[in-house]
Amino acid sequence: METDEQIIEAVKDGKREGQRLMVSRYGQMVFAMIVRQVTTTMDAEELTQDTFMRAFNNIDRYDSRRSSLGTWLCRIAYHLTLDFLKRRQPNIISMDDTTDISDESLETELSTGNEKRIQQLEQLMEDLPPDEQMLLTLYYYEDRTLDECSFIMDTTSHALANRLYRIRKKLFKQLKKQNENS
Repeated sequence: METDEQIIEAVKDGKREGQRLMVSRYGQMVFAMIVRQVTTTMDAEELTQDTFMRAFNNIDRYDSRRSSLGTWLCRIAYHLTLDFLKRRQPNIISMDDTTDISDESLETELSTGNEKRIQQLEQLMEDLPPDEQMLLTLYYYEDRTLDECSFIMDTTSHALANRLYRIRKKLFKQLKKQNENS
């Protein structure tokens, strides 16, 4: 079994086998990340293909000291998917952050494991801007660390921790509002 380093060298040398190995090793992971964000499988397949084409064309920019190959591919996929979503979606809801609530209270309210609550949160997530949806997907659905997310999203871990807090707060407010109206 070839190592990532061997695959990278083969891609750098223009060998199709290297490209094939990279896609077979990481294609499903990249597709799974993208398909959670776009509305059709066809769009997800196209964005996955675009991700690998960009990776092949920019393989000289990959730095194994900064991230794993899989994380680097997810970074490319993240940016392509975010651009795609921004072109397709109008500006979505923006809620002010006037309510003050502790992180522990947010976690308690949002992490009940209740099936109905999970469905409500997934519906509310659809109304978030694409970059916020992507952050939630990377962090909660793919169980990526803040460091991996920060590399993929090209920001700092501290900034992402703050964004996650604000997003959870936003979801909490919307959930509370939704429950008051029902």
